[in-house]
Amino acid sequence: MNGSRIAAVGHYQPAKVLTNEDLAGLVDTSDEWIRSRVGIRTRHIAGPDEPVDELASHAAAKALAAAGLTPADIDLVLVATSTAVDRSPNMAARVAARLGIPSPAAMDVNVVCAGFTHALATADHTVRAGAATRALVIGADKMSAVTDWTDRTTCVLVGDGAGAAVVEGADVPGISPVLWGSVPEMGHAVRIEGEPARFAQEGQSVYRWATTKLPALARQACERAGLTPADLAAVVLHQANLRIIEPLAEKIGAVNAVVARDVTESGNTSAASIPLAFSKLVEQGAVSTGDAVLLFGFGGNLSYAGQVVRCP
Repeated sequence: MNGSRIAAVGHYQPAKVLTNEDLAGLVDTSDEWIRSRVGIRTRHIAGPDEPVDELASHAAAKALAAAGLTPADIDLVLVATSTAVDRSPNMAARVAARLGIPSPAAMDVNVVCAGFTHALATADHTVRAGAATRALVIGADKMSAVTDWTDRTTCVLVGDGAGAAVVEGADVPGISPVLWGSVPEMGHAVRIEGEPARFAQEGQSVYRWATTKLPALARQACERAGLTPADLAAVVLHQANLRIIEPLAEKIGAVNAVVARDVTESGNTSAASIPLAFSKLVEQGAVSTGDAVLLFGFGGNLSYAGQVVRCP
């Protein structure tokens, strides 16, 4: 095989929906205030009996079914998450156990909001190197568990969910070389730390960095795929804030692309946001098989990773 491709995708969100009006009963905020600043209307919130690995397993099972595969066909499980409660067993091993995957390599990837695109690149490299045949790549986060629900600047942002992709070898590469990196000296701008762990960020710093620095990086990711932004059928950015997504997508120059705006109904689901939004575009028929789609994650650690994939 000369490369790898995404064979299928799937996603999952908890049943409970938290509206802006619901949040107005918890903190000093309003539907108008939230929509005007971040563009979010609703978000899904997992219950205390819905751990990260359960969210991940639901999304992964849907991706497996869409690919027409069984758990025994998978030999690598990668879970991108930053909200795992326990250090061991990791989320990947727990997902493998839930799904009945017999003996996979099982690893978690913690690059926060850019976790899925980092994990996707890792799966691509692993499959192309011959160390795995088929991989489950999952982004899953339970941001509600690390949120200060008295802080109106952060609690209005977050949601819970998971998205997954099946990656397998391909004669014609369907996942382009990744462009990735970080700005370590600005890592403090997005944090999940403390005891108990709590999500915090320096919103204006992240906004300025994302809208000024990332367009050129996203265009470089297209160049690595041998494409121009005008060749893209869709752009799926980390679903952080509509005020970041829309100007960033415009500056990239993807004039013919559908821009994922799942943040409006799902909030910021961290590592889940890109596969969740991408899976919804596929499910809705907004993209077709073979279409070029830019996936670009950014956020925690001020890390970023992006690649162009072909739609399954």
